[in-house]
Amino acid sequence: MKITVKLFATFRRGRFEIETREYPEGTTVKQVVDALELPREQLGILLVNSRHVDLDRVLADGETLAIFPLVGGG
Repeated sequence: MKITVKLFATFRRGRFEIETREYPEGTTVKQVVDALELPREQLGILLVNSRHVDLDRVLADGETLAIFPLVGGG
């Protein structure tokens, strides 16, 4: 199945901004995060089709996953 993955802020460094990638049926958000080697302790917002999700969400063909890191500052 094809999933569009969008990375934001520091997660783009050395990776990509947006890509459509092939994943097997039943792939979860967690599996995509792990495959991209994104540090889980730095995960902020996870969105599928502009809706908040958690790591256990199973993805479907044609969906868009957006991954944002934690934001710091003051």
